Amino acid sequence: MRSRRKILDATLGLIAGGGFEAVNIAAVASAAGVSRQTVYSIFGTREDLVSQAVAGLAMDLLGDIRQRLEATDSALAYVVELVVVARSAVRADPVLATLFHAERGSPVFDPGMMDRAQPIARQLLEPLAERHPEVASSLDDLVEITLRLGLSVVLFDDDAVHDDDALRRFLSRWLRPALPSSGSQEFNS
Repeated sequence: MRSRRKILDATLGLIAGGGFEAVNIAAVASAAGVSRQTVYSIFGTREDLVSQAVAGLAMDLLGDIRQRLEATDSALAYVVELVVVARSAVRADPVLATLFHAERGSPVFDPGMMDRAQPIARQLLEPLAERHPEVASSLDDLVEITLRLGLSVVLFDDDAVHDDDALRRFLSRWLRPALPSSGSQEFNS
């Protein structure tokens, strides 16, 4: 278990320092102080290693994100705040920021990225369905919409929605018709 943690930490360090192109099994093994065989035996492939390192980082951020989402009182505010907080996390973390550069090796641009990202998005949105049962029947659609919308906001950041309040207004305007009204906290457009 200790080797696994060292390998994951080394992977994140390499990504932060040199991007995804800096990550290969030999570099990770050297940075972690383990053999290449140890890395292969725990993770199998470079893609699995990178995916698990990034997923672990995302899971670590879940606690902070969930705390911010607790303060919302409508389905709309919850989804809007989820995208705003996620964008802030990407901007603040060098590994997450690197994730959204279209360089070779970034798992965001791999064909299976949506399949890997949906369970994480689902974990973030399940509390919404518990708090607002009226959205439970459309949770699968909401997961996909939120994930795709969040990705586009991060990948195509521009001046129109660059600050958090502008992003909240934009998201509210477009999400309001898609979500049942369940509370008073909505952001005016």
